[in-house]
Amino acid sequence: MSNNVNHIRLEHVIDAQAAAESAMLEEFENGEFTFEAPLVKLNPYIISPQAAVILFKTTEEVPVTVTVRGKEEAGDISFTFPPAKTHILPILGLYADYENTVDIRLYQGAVKTVTIKTGPIAEIAPTLLHMKTTAQHLRKQLIVLTSSGDGVMAGFDYKGDIRWHLTIMARQGMKRLENGRILAGTDRLIKPPYYLTGLYEFDMVGKIYKEYQLPGAFHHDQCEMEDGDIVVMTDDFERGTVEDVLALIDRETGEIKKTWDFAKILKPMDGHSGLASPKDWFHSNAVWYEKETNSLTVSGRHNDIMVNVDFDTGEINWIIGDPKTWPENMQKYFFRPIGDDFEWQYAQHACLVTPCGDVMCFDNGTLRSKDKENYRKHVDNYSRGVRYRINTEDMTIRQMWQFGKELGNEFFSQHISNVEFYEDGYYLVHSGGIQYYDDVTFEGIMANKAADPRARCECQTVEVIDNEVVLDLRVAENYHRAKKLSPYYAGSNLTLGAGRRLGSLSVTPCTRKSAAEFPVAGSIPATWMAHIIEEADRVALKARFEVGQKVFFALRQGEELLCYDVDTSGGVHAPKCCVPYIPPDSGNTSTLINKNGLAGLYELQVIIDGKAYATGVEIRC
Repeated sequence: MSNNVNHIRLEHVIDAQAAAESAMLEEFENGEFTFEAPLVKLNPYIISPQAAVILFKTTEEVPVTVTVRGKEEAGDISFTFPPAKTHILPILGLYADYENTVDIRLYQGAVKTVTIKTGPIAEIAPTLLHMKTTAQHLRKQLIVLTSSGDGVMAGFDYKGDIRWHLTIMARQGMKRLENGRILAGTDRLIKPPYYLTGLYEFDMVGKIYKEYQLPGAFHHDQCEMEDGDIVVMTDDFERGTVEDVLALIDRETGEIKKTWDFAKILKPMDGHSGLASPKDWFHSNAVWYEKETNSLTVSGRHNDIMVNVDFDTGEINWIIGDPKTWPENMQKYFFRPIGDDFEWQYAQHACLVTPCGDVMCFDNGTLRSKDKENYRKHVDNYSRGVRYRINTEDMTIRQMWQFGKELGNEFFSQHISNVEFYEDGYYLVHSGGIQYYDDVTFEGIMANKAADPRARCECQTVEVIDNEVVLDLRVAENYHRAKKLSPYYAGSNLTLGAGRRLGSLSVTPCTRKSAAEFPVAGSIPATWMAHIIEEADRVALKARFEVGQKVFFALRQGEELLCYDVDTSGGVHAPKCCVPYIPPDSGNTSTLINKNGLAGLYELQVIIDGKAYATGVEIRC
């Protein structure tokens, strides 16, 4: 603590993991670790406490099978690694707070048994309420829940035991890549409520191989192209709107190769729902690439539409949604319903296209009308998974299947949620945002349930085969999406070496001023509770000011000041722009500066009421 400022340096997780891996490999190379006496490292990559690595050498190349023993035989998780002399084997599926038994078996040879004692589950992991399925159905796979807020990813087995979780809040858009790794949003917030630095590519042992950084942040969803490049949801913050841009990023460099701007593809506020605002008029929350038509299908929650556009030109091919309130020139893109029991989707999430060209989504159903006089209250509403069949020749649409309407408001999610297609008749439906207040469906979205014991949040994940529920998982939190994943995959060997940061963050806007304009007033008052949090690629000021004060966070280099506005409006998200090292409070502020575009040594100051206060902190960029 200097000048009443707490200066915190945060090591990037990729750098911390590189150091941990180097230490592990050094220990391995300097020791005599054999099949009979292997090296066992629990949580070697820091963020996956139910994973381990076992290391040993054999004189001959030999395949090795590892088996994490379940609490009963049906809970065993096994994987066979290809022949090698040096074996560095990920161990996945350990129980938390448990003396795990792990068998290592050489091909047609001996078996070595080791025990691995794990610690407890992270406090912010989901709390199980109910799991009903069978080991035969789940087949040693896990139902993995991913958060959009303060929770962590966690994978449940057929008994409802968590067999994998992270301790960092990587979130949103979780998908398994063709190489078997996982791609999901980072744990590093750029702007509230959920705009992140980009995406992590990681495996289930916890190693992060790449962070893809985006100038306009990442939110909600992404999809992998056949050549490995990634379509991501991002923003253009400079024009004052959010959630209306897609970008194609190069898998190897992280550079942006192409963008699709929906503010140009559509006219903002055309066909808007009661959820829309001029700033968040589209609210894209899902993207799906269809190779057969070389097109992208994008969910626009605040227009109640799924819109399909040509990948190359961005021109609209078709739109699924209630055409009411859309102008005449747009009607040609909408389908005409046919068949019985047809209903449009509203405020949907998680659109996808099946192999036969049908379109599915999670129909949240929020408001369930384009007409204000017919808006439906949450307590009288329902959510569902739905599958539509479209005919683009005669522009007709037929509802082929739905699940959830029959459950009424107990399955209603005003936001988040997803569906998954496995094969005809076999689906996952995840209602991620179930909320109650005094045991009644809540009319809104809870920002902070922890402050009120009468608030209750849950999510429910079901798998159905021919409309029969074969899996029912319920937890006591809201979770963004659910995926079914196998802990192991082909090529599960670790790839050694330091992870990489690709792409770049934006240059943070500032105003250049002369230091002579602001007399130095001394040290920062202790009442400001000032914290400077420095990372490898950015720096943040967290401090307490009076609401409405004019404040700058300034970087001084010689006689030049780079001045960054501090938002003192007291909004509810103000404390969440970076790691919350001070208690949440409507008077707190959080101001984030990316180091991109900066060079050299800077002295950090805070300017308030025309006076410059020293922090005693310098940073080098």
